[in-house]
Amino acid sequence: MYSQTTDTILMIEPVAFGYNDETAVNNHFMQKDNLPAADIQAAALSEFQNMVKTLRSKGINVIVELDTPVPHTPDSIFPNNWLSFQKDNRVAIYPMFAPSRRAERRIEIVERVIGHGFNISQMVDYSVYENENRFLEGTGSMILDRTNRVAYAALSPRTDAQLFQWFCNDFGYKPITFNATNSVEGNPTAIYHTNVMLSVAENFVVICMESVENKAEREMLEEQFRITNKQIFEISLEQMKHFAGNVLQVKNADGKRFLVISQSGYNSLNDYQRTELSSYNELIVIPVPTIEKYGGGSVRCMMAEVY
Repeated sequence: MYSQTTDTILMIEPVAFGYNDETAVNNHFMQKDNLPAADIQAAALSEFQNMVKTLRSKGINVIVELDTPVPHTPDSIFPNNWLSFQKDNRVAIYPMFAPSRRAERRIEIVERVIGHGFNISQMVDYSVYENENRFLEGTGSMILDRTNRVAYAALSPRTDAQLFQWFCNDFGYKPITFNATNSVEGNPTAIYHTNVMLSVAENFVVICMESVENKAEREMLEEQFRITNKQIFEISLEQMKHFAGNVLQVKNADGKRFLVISQSGYNSLNDYQRTELSSYNELIVIPVPTIEKYGGGSVRCMMAEVY
């Protein structure tokens, strides 16, 4: 049986993190102001290094690779969008919506992960589909229930339904698609990445059901979670906006489970929710306000799981 969690994650240390106009087109969690770029990078680097230190202090194996200043890749801190490692020793490489993000794909990073003792038998590269304007941004677009072989995807400009189906066929997942929206200036707008509103752990899911407006789709998701024995932990739209859904369950070398959540996400939860989540696993709370503000992603987006 496949394990849902891993004790090893890959993270990319930023050298020029910042607001990206290309990704802001459909990532409405991003914010822009006049803070100098050097100050944004310095703050993001400090948050990144603190996160690495915190995870390692819990016994989690963190592989850190350094971004390069050229080409300019302001979103490189989110590696889970361009690659994913699978339990069958295969790696998937993904097509990215924003042209500036495509330069993040560096095969030497995969090669260095191999140098850490991981076997990789094949790389399945979907990036060619950028030529057809089809995009599938890794475990941002898809949430994988690795144990039950089910994949969930909220459709958006960054998550193509057909390409998602092809991925599931290639890697042996049952595809579940639905629509998730957030109100932007009063208009329902597709949430750019599924992992903002859904996370699947070993025994539970964190989900913003409020974002799934279609009743039949909500019922379909609830039934699938029931079949796979997942307790449903609901968060509100407001909590989702604070990245309470952008979380990831990991484990350390001793098998102890943790849920990594940002300080913003944690602060948005009430006492009952914090107690409930803590009953499943220890919470690792990490402040990443700069990364959330200018990058529109949080702690889950910063971690690519290595199997």
